[in-house]
Amino acid sequence: HFWAPWAPQCAQMNDVMAELAKEHREVSFVKLEAEAVPEVSEKYEIISVPTFLFFKNSQKIDRLDGAHAPELTKKVQRHASSGSFPPSANEHLKEDLNLRLKKLTHAAPCMLFMKGTPQEPRCGFSKQMVEILHKHNIQFSSFDIFSDEEVRQGLKTYSNWPTYPQLYVSGELIGGLDIIKELEASEELDTICPKAPKLEERLKVLTNKASVMLFMKGNKQEAKCGFSKQILEILNSTGVEYETFDILEDEEVRQGLKAYSNWPTYPQLYVKGELVGGLDIVKVKTLYPLPSSTDKWDTLNGNFGVVGLLFSPPVSKLS
Repeated sequence: HFWAPWAPQCAQMNDVMAELAKEHREVSFVKLEAEAVPEVSEKYEIISVPTFLFFKNSQKIDRLDGAHAPELTKKVQRHASSGSFPPSANEHLKEDLNLRLKKLTHAAPCMLFMKGTPQEPRCGFSKQMVEILHKHNIQFSSFDIFSDEEVRQGLKTYSNWPTYPQLYVSGELIGGLDIIKELEASEELDTICPKAPKLEERLKVLTNKASVMLFMKGNKQEAKCGFSKQILEILNSTGVEYETFDILEDEEVRQGLKAYSNWPTYPQLYVKGELVGGLDIVKVKTLYPLPSSTDKWDTLNGNFGVVGLLFSPPVSKLS
């Protein structure tokens, strides 16, 4: 399950997964915070959360995009009963348990095996661990050991560490809560664990995610305000490829981008990381395109700058 802590639908689907894990103990359920493992997310083309990938023998066999609990249940039941997991699966899984644990501990640069989730820790020690990691702005993914009894018991032997939570960095065990507290006190924790990107760095990555990037209320399929709908219609009429980001799904981005761009409203259109403007600016540039190919908006090989490329104005407008 590729998820994000800021998306409430992911938390709901985590609960669904926990129930499915109880029903299908022969199936392994894993959660990865999508933004914490960008290389993995890019490899599997994760463009939204929640997204579910299904694997057999290390090969991807199915996929589900979106928070669709009934469909997720159907897919799990189908793959669990269709021969994806043969009668000897339990023996096979036991033989491969160490390999599986190795993959789990390497699933992210910093992996926390805990009771519950960072949003809902289910023991005091796990809660304290999460608070320390957040306090130091450490980027991590987590695995709920309550969701998989085999992992819960097997990891104790694998790591030679009998209790939880357990923190791993680059697949190596750092320790439990007491060790992390010692590292925090000695100021070594910040040098061991990877830092989460600061908001400004995250916004820079997001605005450069595609050559043409639209921050709006809603998405390509469904605009959730009139201004966003109008700018979608303009972009769609040009045939230019673009990506969107729904600011309603991330309050941090919604508020932070206003200061980052010094632009107080939405939608906001970016070209190669540079702000073009909102709906009014885009409308103006439709009528009065930039005449110089050396202008800062000239990024997409058009003769008249990006606006000229986007809206293909009549020649008379340029005279």
